[in-house]
Amino acid sequence: MPFPVVPEYITVHLGPPNEPAENVTVSFTSYIKNVASSEIYPTWPENALRANILAQISVALNRVYTEYYRSRGYDFDITSSTRYDQAFVPGRSTFENINRLVDDIFNDYIVRQGNVEPLYAQFCDGVRTQCAGLSQWGSVDLAEQGLTPYEILQHYFGDNINIVFNAPVGDGTPSYPGRPLSRGSVGEDVRTIQQQLNRIRRNYPAIPRISEVSNVFDAETEAAVRAFQSIFNLASDGIVGKATWYKIKMIFNGVKSLSEITSEGLTISEAQRVYPEVLRLGDTGLNVETVRFYLAFLGYFLPQLPPIPITDTFDQAMLDAVYAFQSTYGLTVDGIVGRKTWDSLYGKASALRSSGPVVTLKRLPYPGTPLTVGTDSSAVLYYTLLLQRIAYYYDSVASPAFSSQYTQETADATASAQELLGLPATGVADAETWTSVEALSLQLAAFTPNPDRHPEQGSDYPDRAMKEGSAGPDVSLIEGWLNDHSQLYCEEDYVADNAVFGPEDTAAVKETQQRAGLETNGVVDRPTWAALRAQSHTACDNCTEEG
Repeated sequence: MPFPVVPEYITVHLGPPNEPAENVTVSFTSYIKNVASSEIYPTWPENALRANILAQISVALNRVYTEYYRSRGYDFDITSSTRYDQAFVPGRSTFENINRLVDDIFNDYIVRQGNVEPLYAQFCDGVRTQCAGLSQWGSVDLAEQGLTPYEILQHYFGDNINIVFNAPVGDGTPSYPGRPLSRGSVGEDVRTIQQQLNRIRRNYPAIPRISEVSNVFDAETEAAVRAFQSIFNLASDGIVGKATWYKIKMIFNGVKSLSEITSEGLTISEAQRVYPEVLRLGDTGLNVETVRFYLAFLGYFLPQLPPIPITDTFDQAMLDAVYAFQSTYGLTVDGIVGRKTWDSLYGKASALRSSGPVVTLKRLPYPGTPLTVGTDSSAVLYYTLLLQRIAYYYDSVASPAFSSQYTQETADATASAQELLGLPATGVADAETWTSVEALSLQLAAFTPNPDRHPEQGSDYPDRAMKEGSAGPDVSLIEGWLNDHSQLYCEEDYVADNAVFGPEDTAAVKETQQRAGLETNGVVDRPTWAALRAQSHTACDNCTEEG
């Protein structure tokens, strides 16, 4: 793979990627100065500033190097949306000390040991939002404890990172060589394609291995290209034109990021949770949902257990399932999930996952042929789990039954996920759909602040969506949360606390949804309710003018 260069210029889309917005091209250094001045405070200790700026540089360079957006047909390198990338505010003033630091380190970036591509060094503020990457406010605490920028980054990203210093500066032009590659072509571009195809085949075994990675486009390379094109519905001519080049780039980035997200695969309910509390009929919440997940999973293999949907309510269906489980495994049959029942549930589910039938919750490669109605395989079982995870966060996506059979219900859920992902809504889980669904599901599991890791605070969701025209105490609570967030950010735009959901409420809710990575429709559904609550619980004490 070619080594990264720091581009002289970067093109920024001033909005979410799929929404119309202006593209602006600015120098890379001015871009980082703007981002840093928008994301962090100049009064922080210098070591914290340096650590954060290195993360911001790495995020930007990762987008440029992987051509994340250009491989998807966009004409820009990165967006200004914090839902997808990092903040960029055209025309904003920047801070002198931040400008100085950026000038010093703009061509330094973070990598994993043994890798060449800049690390997508995810970060969040660590107060109103949590993530698997760097905590901005946490970095301040570490700097005040005397940690160096490198030590701060190691704290969040692991010991296996390096800092690349003084990387070369180049023109940063798109990677496509400008001419098709075919049998007989030679050069570094051929080597790049060979390396990427060999990595992709680990997830798509139908692609034949290229035994010798060289600069020569030989018969093996052509065969691998043809197989790739066939899988991803491209003209199977064995020629790497622009469409094939960027499709290879996109799929390579997808499978590579999946391996970085998790090395252990998708775990049951994403976490090996410890016993939380006694649960009984009438209870609600995340712990109930977790138990129902275990019961649903076990019920697929154990005919003694009745089928059960995954919800957050301990109802009669769950009670019957608990009775059946307790009876099956010799526990006290009282319908109450105490410590013994919890531990037994988790233990049986974990044992089945790791050593039971061929079915496993570890990541599975694409089976080689599309999943359609009538398909019956372990791949379908795994795929339905991925869809269930997405459906938890996105109301627009239907949640199919946990099953190895690809039913019409599965097809309908697939179509709804395809619409969310910007793919043709065919209801068929082809290779591109499989990769996209898996990537989104695992990213949600790994990075998205979610109830598994962040216990609910405040009032429970009222089990009805609220939108413009709604009224009542639940709306008043929403307005209070919105105003708490305005206080947190020291914003002047507060909504009227009148218990009536009006246009200003809709606009503020959309901003919350964008920050949380949700659909920006202005409707307060269950995920939006949770996001509003999570983003409001802390208000700032001392506000600064900028940052």
